[in-house]
Amino acid sequence: MTTLPPPPMTRPKLMALAVQKLPCSSGAISRSQLIKEKDDIDHYLEMNFKGLSKEEVAAHRNSYKKNICVHMLRDGYHKSFAEVFTLMEQWDSLREAARVRSVLWLQKPLEQQPDKLNFLYHYLTRAEAAEQKGYLEDVYNNLYVLACYFNNPEDKWVRNHFYERCFHVARLIKFDGGKREAEAQAHLGLLYEEDDQLLEAAEHYEAFHQLTQGRIWKDETGRFLNLLACESLLRTYRLLSDKMLENKEYEQAIKILIKASEIAKEGRDKKMEGEASYYLGLAHLAAEEYETALTVLNTYSKISTDLNDDLSLGRAYEAIAKVLQSQGEMTEAIKYLKKVVEIARNNFQSLDIVRASTMLGNIYNEKGQYNKASEYFQQAFDTTVELMNTSLMEETQVHYGIAKAHQMMLTVNSYIESQDLPSLDYLLSWKECRRDVELDLVIEVPRRSTEENVSQSSEHLENPNRFPDNHKHET
Repeated sequence: MTTLPPPPMTRPKLMALAVQKLPCSSGAISRSQLIKEKDDIDHYLEMNFKGLSKEEVAAHRNSYKKNICVHMLRDGYHKSFAEVFTLMEQWDSLREAARVRSVLWLQKPLEQQPDKLNFLYHYLTRAEAAEQKGYLEDVYNNLYVLACYFNNPEDKWVRNHFYERCFHVARLIKFDGGKREAEAQAHLGLLYEEDDQLLEAAEHYEAFHQLTQGRIWKDETGRFLNLLACESLLRTYRLLSDKMLENKEYEQAIKILIKASEIAKEGRDKKMEGEASYYLGLAHLAAEEYETALTVLNTYSKISTDLNDDLSLGRAYEAIAKVLQSQGEMTEAIKYLKKVVEIARNNFQSLDIVRASTMLGNIYNEKGQYNKASEYFQQAFDTTVELMNTSLMEETQVHYGIAKAHQMMLTVNSYIESQDLPSLDYLLSWKECRRDVELDLVIEVPRRSTEENVSQSSEHLENPNRFPDNHKHET
């Protein structure tokens, strides 16, 4: 049996160094040489077999949440630790309370979102460090960054938490003239407005407005804070007045809208002033104070004309027409509504065309002028067809059908009142085949009940094929 030679073995440097210092190694080794060899081995181990520290091992084993909490506690940020821990608990409790019926349930727990945790850790610790040094402005800025970061539909409650913290810090800042407090009041106003707590929102917006009076402060986009305060107050007052008008609290609604109008004038923004006049005019109309409503709405009309704002001018004319219609001045109301239709058509405002045409159709229908009523109702219906708006299409179709029925009724009645054979033949022919036979009106003035019926019955009854639903209708 042939014996193979042993395979060659490559010994690393570490083994070669170790063999030299073993007891079985031949030759005497001096102390200095042993020290040198140990240093060589330590250097080799350090370069090639570097170990992990206890902190690194813990960081690898623990969750990201635990690591952040440990870092905050180790670095002395106890308030930040408590706040993060509280937010995580609240996050879980909200998810648990909402369960599957809420968007919150679909979200991951905060501890499973490292980006958000890291953002909280970074800015909360910065805010706490600034607080320890007494730099309140830096505390506010860091908390505001956090509020902006969580400004999305899913995390609004976190944003609101930091808005409230910003508010408490801002009230302690005295050297900026109250700018930070004004901003914080605006943020809290928005918070309450979104929750439909309009009275609380109005209180904060009023404080915001008061703090910015006479100031030239601007926000990040370059807009004056005082103008923003005026806009926020007007919006909130209008929402409050809408609820008051629904509850028929006309006096209170008018008072709050007069206050809004005064604030709008103070803001020196003509468009905003016009908007305030518009809603005040509608409130006077609801309260049946027609003359006052006309005065206020004419102011809105003038402002819109000065600004060359056709859309606002159309709104003004429509509101004025409603007032005139309530006063029974139909002729003047028709003039204004025709202007609305013209403005809307020139500016491609289809919904305005539908609304104004429907109002015109109703007025002519009440006046007994069914041909005109049918014309405007058909105009409204055709526009809704172009818009593909099903609900409006059905509504205008009903109006158009009623006007056509009224128009048909007058014509049929005229034939019946004629009491002659040709009229009877016409009615029977039309009854048998409505699509092909049109009613030729027999004009006999003595048989008319009123002069208005004469003017309405002077045209032929149109073919039912033109009716909006294109169906054959039986009378």
